[in-house]
Amino acid sequence: QRILRLAEMCRRLETEEEKVLPFYPSSLAEWEQQNARRVLEEPPTEPLALALQDYVGLEQFWKRFNKAKLEEKALEQARAALADRNQNLRGLLQQYLAGVAINQKMP
Repeated sequence: QRILRLAEMCRRLETEEEKVLPFYPSSLAEWEQQNARRVLEEPPTEPLALALQDYVGLEQFWKRFNKAKLEEKALEQARAALADRNQNLRGLLQQYLAGVAINQKMP
């Protein structure tokens, strides 16, 4: 039920581009895409692959979910980098203000 609710939320939050193009561009080379198509056309033989065929409908959801998680992690890393930079700038500002205060005390 939670996954279905998340899928519904994802559908509501889709951009126009995602609604028109419901797939993500592949980063694979042409020959890699051909190999992948060939493998996907073969009937599955392993039990896990057979079981996963029941969940093909959720593939788009998991793509979007994973994309959102990756973006979330990237934002966390960017936020941490900005916090470090902010701390460094605050330190420099304190050093500068301390230098200005010393220069004002000297006649």
